[in-house]
Amino acid sequence: MNLVQALPIVLSLVSVPCAVCALQNTEPGESAQPAPLSLEQILSNLEQRNAQRAAALEQFEGKRTYRMQYRGFPSDRDAEMVVKVSFHAPNSKEFTVLSQTGSKFVVDHVFKKLLEGEQEALKGENRHDTALTRQNYNFELVGYDTTPDGAQYVLKLLPKTKNKFLYRGKIWIDAKDFAVARIEGEPGKNPSMWIKKTGIAHRYVKVDGFWLPAENHTESFIRLGGKATLSIEYQDYKIIKAVPVEAIRKNHPGGNTVLDGAGDSSAILAGHIAQYATQ
Repeated sequence: MNLVQALPIVLSLVSVPCAVCALQNTEPGESAQPAPLSLEQILSNLEQRNAQRAAALEQFEGKRTYRMQYRGFPSDRDAEMVVKVSFHAPNSKEFTVLSQTGSKFVVDHVFKKLLEGEQEALKGENRHDTALTRQNYNFELVGYDTTPDGAQYVLKLLPKTKNKFLYRGKIWIDAKDFAVARIEGEPGKNPSMWIKKTGIAHRYVKVDGFWLPAENHTESFIRLGGKATLSIEYQDYKIIKAVPVEAIRKNHPGGNTVLDGAGDSSAILAGHIAQYATQ
């Protein structure tokens, strides 16, 4: 095994759900649910709200800092890249690299391939096939937590197919906004025989009423003994253009699963970059 095979594969999974929260919005004046809902009610609300908020968010900007540390065979590698991101609905993302330091291999074959894969994931059926919906996952309600930030439903999810574009684990859903606030899990399918184990953790934060990615963290362990850690820190968000969610709700009260597909489209990145790395 060489780095061309190992590094892009083990770290490609960091973006599994990175777009899920970008299309979720908090509505002023709403209060948390007075009591826990059933699993069916939770999922219906999640899908409908995702769809409505996907239609509401038209344009935003932000900055990301990608950092990677690899320790193991055949040599240690470190790199960092800072990127400006501009999103235009329905499926356009523009990336501008502001700075890059460290291993050129990691920058070119991990970071930049993640950006290319994210753009690819926004197009065509990819949005639908990787959506956080009942079509792609089986869900189980396993908890109802009260946190300083409010009540959250804890759901266990399993992909319905062995698809490396999906993931398995737990999600925490805000009981007021029906937005994913946190994810912990692993790939639905191991993208490479070189990988022994991969863990992913994603955290989200509300910005001007919208839930957006705050931090992504992935650790992968290689069978030959190496360890790769990749993180993405999201900063400096600016919502440039958005339609009032209430107006969207009146026109589309039942939501739209195609729009909802945009909410978790980046799950396809795992397979997209793994395929590139093994060429």
